[in-house]
Amino acid sequence: MNVVLENKFLYSRSVRIWLIIGLVMLIGQVIIGGITRLTGSGLSITKWEIVTGTIPPLDQKDWEEAFDLYKETPQYQKINSHFDLYDFKYIYFWEYFHRLWARSLGFVFLIPFLYFVSTQKIDRLLIKRLAVVILMTALTASAGWIMVASGLVNRPWVNAYKLTLHFMLAVLTISAMVYTIAETKQIDGTRCPCQNLVKSILALTFLQLIVAGMMSGMRAGLYYPTWPDMNGTFIPGVLLDPHNWTWHNLTNYDSYLFAPALIQFLHRILAYVLLIVTYFLFFNFRKALENDQKVLLTWSFVLISLQVLLGIATLFYIKGASIPVFFGVAHQLVGLLYFISLLFLLLGFRKPKHIA
Repeated sequence: MNVVLENKFLYSRSVRIWLIIGLVMLIGQVIIGGITRLTGSGLSITKWEIVTGTIPPLDQKDWEEAFDLYKETPQYQKINSHFDLYDFKYIYFWEYFHRLWARSLGFVFLIPFLYFVSTQKIDRLLIKRLAVVILMTALTASAGWIMVASGLVNRPWVNAYKLTLHFMLAVLTISAMVYTIAETKQIDGTRCPCQNLVKSILALTFLQLIVAGMMSGMRAGLYYPTWPDMNGTFIPGVLLDPHNWTWHNLTNYDSYLFAPALIQFLHRILAYVLLIVTYFLFFNFRKALENDQKVLLTWSFVLISLQVLLGIATLFYIKGASIPVFFGVAHQLVGLLYFISLLFLLLGFRKPKHIA
């Protein structure tokens, strides 16, 4: 039973479980999106049908029609012209699953939401927080179609910058859900001298996620699949020539090496910086934290260590023009979990608002 004490709302365990399930599903959506990207499946469905698109092709005729639409895309004509219907069904599955998972998110949110509102198990504050999550989800979905549309004309891949926008809106949606979950948890507002450092690490991580989105969109890992050097040098020669630092080279990343080299170099440098500052945070401030905060910081420490190793493994297992799906997706997942652990850690320092 919920009670209100001094204008502070008590949330039930079922509400918290519901919100955590929502967070897990949002993370799952991003990971399925990563698989869709790495398998080259994102352009297999050429229409944006919110309702009717829920039903996949059901017979041979439907499949042939869907395949014919894909044959009109630059990706098929320039890269996948050798595909038969079996190959098409494989990439169709991942894009369809990605969209279906997004649709299922609506049911996971809506039905319990209506129940919790009708039984007064959530208050106005939480409703406002969830409204932000829903708005961000809608924006992410809209950016997803803008991204897909960018790969249906002229180019065989989606635009890297539009992909990054889609990805970062998804990260912001997850951040909004993390904040909502934090609102339901009892905290004592314990302060720590490391609070500003955590904020800085979180900001750097957010920047790293932006760079990671561009890494994926430009397929930058394919150009320098070596470590610790980048094809024999620490700084690629293309970055040392001032004449290459032009807007044209940044936007025409398919034709010029400059942008992929710059993005991968920044991605590596930021990874090293995040590894060092997280280790510094862990070894210097862990004892000053409360138990829950120690657990979160320990997870951050473990995750950043694993993240760097997965990034290196992804490079080592690149073969030709193919990025290894397992390592690529694992690298994305661990990076996202690292960001979430830092965000929960930072939110643990805020002033308490609720009794739980």
